[in-house]
Order: sequence, then structure tokens, then C-alpha cells
Amino acid sequence: MPKTLIIAAAVGTAALVNLILYGVGRAAGGTFHFTASSGPAEVDGVTVAAFSVAPLLVGLVAVALLARLGGWVIRTALVVGPLLAVATIALMTLPADLDATSTVTLALCHLVLVPVIIVAVRALGRRDGAVSRSAVAA
Repeated sequence: MPKTLIIAAAVGTAALVNLILYGVGRAAGGTFHFTASSGPAEVDGVTVAAFSVAPLLVGLVAVALLARLGGWVIRTALVVGPLLAVATIALMTLPADLDATSTVTLALCHLVLVPVIIVAVRALGRRDGAVSRSAVAA
């Protein structure tokens, strides 16, 4: 599968699943209102999609471009990507003064990225041959 298709499938999957989660959170009573430094704010579907797509796209493009440097790129991405997805819950979601339903929903949106990252990075590694080269080197 071409790298661009792997990246597009991962980004599309993350956006779709997170928008579904957002809809479920809204239906469950989440307001997604919080206080920003500039005043009252709200997380909307566009924000959920953008915050799902942008960092994932940047990370996967970086992996696709750097994978030829060796298996270490794939191994590093398999740790750093999921770690960032989980860490941003503590850095972005928990400090916001969201209601409980909104907090849980947005935390789940971050967690959705973990399996998406793992599958996409492994696919990019296989596509580049980095996974098989790293297994031989280990």
C-alpha cells in the first residue's frame, strides 16, 4: 500500500472515530464548554477533527520521510507517538474546566489515536522495509 494511502487512511479513521465519539459525548450531555485565557470557549466538531488530524498527519509524514534512515525511526515513533497522545490528555484535557462527560469524551479521543498510530507506523515501516531490517539487526 502506498505511504500516502496509509497516512490518509489513518488520518481519516482518526477523524471519523473521534467525530463519532464527539457526537456520542454531545448526546450524553457534554457541553464541551471551557474557559480559555480569552474567555468562554467551546470545543466543536471542527476542533475535534483538526486536533485529531493535524498532529497525526505531521507525525506520520515525518515517519514516512525518515523511515529510510533505519528501524530506529519506526521503533521511536511506536513509543513517542502513543506517549504524546496519552500525555496530551494530562496537558490539554484535564486542566480545562470541562464537565465530566466532555472530559471523558475528549480523553477517549486522545486514546483513539494510540492504536491508529501503532497500526499506521507499523504499516509505514513494513512499506519501507524498516520493520524487517530492524528485526534482523536486533
